[in-house]
Amino acid sequence: MKLYWTMPSGLKAYYLNELALYEKELAEGGLAGAWHHLERAHVLGQAWPMEHNRVHWLMLKFGIRIKNGKEILGQLPRLILGGVKSFVGRIPLGNTGGANVPGLQPMAVTGDLEVLLKIYRPELTQTVAR
Repeated sequence: MKLYWTMPSGLKAYYLNELALYEKELAEGGLAGAWHHLERAHVLGQAWPMEHNRVHWLMLKFGIRIKNGKEILGQLPRLILGGVKSFVGRIPLGNTGGANVPGLQPMAVTGDLEVLLKIYRPELTQTVAR
């Protein structure tokens, strides 16, 4: 079994950019835009424990900020289990990470995120049915 610990630096730049865009949108009061960037960061980072849990932590804080009980409660198990599943390579590819979707449901990855994952994790993208 291969263990996943370090995100490739090329992909990490895109992941960190999504987090920076999240922070910018949040600071400007653009809650929908901020959440969109968190979801994109989740798709990019979910295969690596540190990046995966960081996004779930930010999603939890976001849920607290907007006083959304469903999001708060939905993020707690994701924080506990998400990093473990990443570490052993058992992730639902494309899952956007919010409490509005089942935590283990794979989702189609399209557009620029699909291109990035095909470059950095081609073995993952081959397993998703369209």
